[in-house]
Amino acid sequence: MILNELLSATKVLNTVGNTDIDIAAIAFDSRKVTQNTLFVAQAGTAVDGHDYIGKALDSGATAIVCERIPEEVAERDACFIVVENSSKALGELACQWYGQPSKHLTLVGVTGTNGKTTIATLLYKLVRGLGHKAGLLSTVVNYIEDESVASTHTTPDALELNSLLKRMVDAGCTYAFMEVSSHSIAQERIAGLDFDGAIFTNLTRDHIDFHKTFDNYRDTKKRLFDELKKNAFAITNKDDKNGLIMTQNCQASVYTYSTRALADYRAQILEEGFDGMLLQVNNQEVFVPLVGRFNVSNILAIYGAAVSLGFEPTEVLRVLSTLKPVNGRFESIASPKGWTAIIDYAHTPDAVENVINTINEIRKPGSRLITIVGCGGNRDKGKRPMMASLAKHGSDRLILTSDNPRDEEPADILKDMIAGLTEAEQRDTLIIEDREMAIRTACMMAEAGDVILVAGKGHEDYQIIKGVKHHFDDHEVVRKYI
Repeated sequence: MILNELLSATKVLNTVGNTDIDIAAIAFDSRKVTQNTLFVAQAGTAVDGHDYIGKALDSGATAIVCERIPEEVAERDACFIVVENSSKALGELACQWYGQPSKHLTLVGVTGTNGKTTIATLLYKLVRGLGHKAGLLSTVVNYIEDESVASTHTTPDALELNSLLKRMVDAGCTYAFMEVSSHSIAQERIAGLDFDGAIFTNLTRDHIDFHKTFDNYRDTKKRLFDELKKNAFAITNKDDKNGLIMTQNCQASVYTYSTRALADYRAQILEEGFDGMLLQVNNQEVFVPLVGRFNVSNILAIYGAAVSLGFEPTEVLRVLSTLKPVNGRFESIASPKGWTAIIDYAHTPDAVENVINTINEIRKPGSRLITIVGCGGNRDKGKRPMMASLAKHGSDRLILTSDNPRDEEPADILKDMIAGLTEAEQRDTLIIEDREMAIRTACMMAEAGDVILVAGKGHEDYQIIKGVKHHFDDHEVVRKYI
């Protein structure tokens, strides 16, 4: 593709050299540069791509997009394009390179702290159940119609993201649903995408290690709604105090959902058990094989988005009644001895509190809740004592264990969690660093009617310990000791 065409959607501040040249590839990693590559130098938080421009030129790059031209390469034989934000430019260039695939799809983004995976995944399944081809970009797995593609990030980098969207278009998909993380918005991975709708789930403490303050985290999420076009739609959670803040500057058509207040989409639980809930959604009854008040909100977001996309409400509810929980999201495993294990991805204070409250609302009098929970390493340390405290207050027995320690010492993470408990609570809490042993202990403790909550990892089938990835699946371990 000719460089001039690639740059057609990007604001250029300055150009040095000839832009009427053919580009064979785009790269932001200098190790992936080959002959006639356009190298985009991003000013990252850990590594500055501008330091690798020389290496990219040595490997065959003929054009460089950057925020500044380093003196040591200024005289090299290449075209330099100076932009204000090279990460944003990468997103726009990726869209152009792959033929603006998002413009050929009805693209809906889902953002918020909790619920993104459930909403995006069930929307994908719902639309397919209504007879349409669709794609999914999620934390658990990506889908191009029936084809599954491994997922490494909640939202892929701009090049991979547009490549997947292009593959969806080529496969005949007309809809695409994607989780939009705060990181991807801040790092401009979604720059240039054409969203037809956006959904806000909720906002609680998460990723403060990256955003530094809660306000920064909130305002980053809000950008998705600020940038929606007029003919798009926005679905927001009125039960969350940040729900209406999200849509304050939104030009799109705004709709609300709530389980407590007047809203465009409303629902209440009529009956519930560990196998699902009977709901009344906008005056129509439907049974869904999902559990918990947080899932009532998720169902409303899905229903509202589907109706906003033009689907008939009764048909939407019919298909919703057939959809199963997402892998690692309040999945139940029944023991022959009469107790139940719940595996859930809850890894924030709010998520832990929600899943515990849900179990406590459903379990029978006299039964016990045994909670196993840990916290990930190299992440927000401030939430560790909060999660331990919430888990302790909502459970009959608490076992603190290792989650995904990454580069941290598991014992140090557990020490941070224990700090959230009183001395009396600490004496009544089991600390078992080995996660398999923690699950085994809970299974040995459980009696008929009890519920074991295994929180934190959900769909993940690995642990990263000292930089090494080990296979570990909560589902497998629970079944091993059942």
